[in-house]
Amino acid sequence: MLLMDFEYFGFLFEALCTRDIRVYTDANDGKVYHYRDKNGLEADMIIQLADGRWAPIEVKMGSRQIEEAAANLLKLQSKIDTEKMGAPSFLMVLTAGEFAYRRNDGVLVVPLGCLKD
Repeated sequence: MLLMDFEYFGFLFEALCTRDIRVYTDANDGKVYHYRDKNGLEADMIIQLADGRWAPIEVKMGSRQIEEAAANLLKLQSKIDTEKMGAPSFLMVLTAGEFAYRRNDGVLVVPLGCLKD
């Protein structure tokens, strides 16, 4: 039944990704947040390390959603006051795909399976 409800399965995948990112971030003295502004712009995760470095992450299961997620991250980046917050260390779309790569716009596309030390 779960395989027939792709939307619900996507929520479970996002929870799994968030758990993994929290484990790695906690090990590096950092925190994980969710971002949503009054205009509906959101990021599934914002990681912030104690030294001030930060990065937004969008989680998408399907490869068709990568373009939308990357555009969302770039829009978020353009709204940030980098003099106050600093520029993000990276922009990432975390996926269920097979290959990691950097898009021409600089957004990283990273499969969950690549998050290991």
